[in-house]
Amino acid sequence: MVDLKGQYEKIKTEVDSAIQNVINNTTFINGPEVKAFVADFEQYLNVKHVIPCANGTDALQIAMMALGLKQGDEVITADFTYVATAEVIALLGLTPVLVDVYPDTFDIDVKAIEKAITPKTKAIVPVHLFGQCADMEKIVALAKKHSLFVIEDVAQAIGADYTFSDGTKKKAGTIGTIGCTSFFPSKNLGCYGDGGAMYTNNDELAKKCRMIANHGQSVQYVHDSIGVNSRLDSIQAAVLGIKLKHLDEYAAARNKAAAYYDKAFANNPKLKTPARAKNSTHVFHQYTLQLNGVDRAKLKEYLASKDIPAMIYYPIPLHMQKAYHDPRYKEGDFPITEKLCKTVLSLPMHTELDEDTLKYITESILEFVK
Repeated sequence: MVDLKGQYEKIKTEVDSAIQNVINNTTFINGPEVKAFVADFEQYLNVKHVIPCANGTDALQIAMMALGLKQGDEVITADFTYVATAEVIALLGLTPVLVDVYPDTFDIDVKAIEKAITPKTKAIVPVHLFGQCADMEKIVALAKKHSLFVIEDVAQAIGADYTFSDGTKKKAGTIGTIGCTSFFPSKNLGCYGDGGAMYTNNDELAKKCRMIANHGQSVQYVHDSIGVNSRLDSIQAAVLGIKLKHLDEYAAARNKAAAYYDKAFANNPKLKTPARAKNSTHVFHQYTLQLNGVDRAKLKEYLASKDIPAMIYYPIPLHMQKAYHDPRYKEGDFPITEKLCKTVLSLPMHTELDEDTLKYITESILEFVK
């Protein structure tokens, strides 16, 4: 699904030198590489504060802790997403409130958010799924109307641009109260281990996030709040610093591959290609088809026999997961999500896809669905 080795080979000299420099200096934690990456990432995002941490799940948890959310507070998020989004909400004793998504862009349905708001609602977590932004202008307006926090889950959309109706552009994750992202190796901006970050323009919120991520310390050995131990190590920051320089180039390569897929599958009634959101660029963390009248399991098995990986993101809706069973929800309550979970299939999507590979993948799929 992702050719990390091929990508590494192109930046090997830079990466090896950056990693060796960390080892030579033995600045493994909070070294100059972390500070340099944070500064560069702040400039790229045009945001005041980037707060690095150990992974994307920690980023969500620390953000919610810093916002002062309390047990029993309701947090609205999408039913069609990776479990980490709801996991953190539940872990903190908050109440996950799930809503359906749009059938074309896969992003959270704004009207469904509005219907789910109650006096207990304190935050919305829009997930920028598969590489493009949710409808943030409407979400931010809704949040302002009801005095809610907006915590953007940007793990799959680093580098995507959102354009407001007045022409203003902002990077994914810099629009709401705080953005949370992951640097897991397969992400568009991925390190060679685990890593994550939060970003915000709110000075006080940034200060709280930094403190919580460092055991709740305001200064060394002075603990003003309960915190966690969540750090981005210097080697990972060194890798990210190199890859950040190539992030827009990587997005362009992914878009080129997506355009090839689009053209190959155009007008095939059995294969619905992913729609582009009206106000957002797409960085194609995933390229996800919706199958119509195709046996997904057999197609996946057929592709595997031809050494073509394919993945199902996601096979089970959150409201049907045992860990998130809630008597308020039952099968049939989220028809779009439930249909997507039965029909989606994601194809290889990465920076190293060449035309020969894309031709082989698309011809193999078309051969099966004819």
